[in-house]
Amino acid sequence: MPDRRTFLKSSLAAAAAALMGTGSAEAADSSLMGSVIYTAEHPGKWTQKEGSHAPVITVEGGKVKVQTNHPMTEKHFIVRHTLVLADGVVLGSRTFTAKDPEAVSTYELPKGYSGVLLATSFCNLHDFWLTETKI
Repeated sequence: MPDRRTFLKSSLAAAAAALMGTGSAEAADSSLMGSVIYTAEHPGKWTQKEGSHAPVITVEGGKVKVQTNHPMTEKHFIVRHTLVLADGVVLGSRTFTAKDPEAVSTYELPKGYSGVLLATSFCNLHDFWLTETKI
């Protein structure tokens, strides 16, 4: 498990570094989008997987829900969610197992926060997915 943990941390760091210089996921280095970082708009080799792999962000008041509409089976499941603020601060993360019934995580926003939120979802078979929203 330490190797997977290291990989996930490195992946998040790479994504955050790519995005921090640009201010948004859409403006990130196009060589990363659809090749290392996948989005609904840039699914790369995973075209037609975006509906079940790109995280969905829902904001209600000061709460954020991240959900990946993906089956959770022993052979194919969502491994982790992470929520990152516009300044690169990781608001939180949740690691899943195949035994979890669904890939849903919740976070509390800092009081009065407005700006960009970046949600990541990592699938054990279909890589690292990113969704951006602005509140």
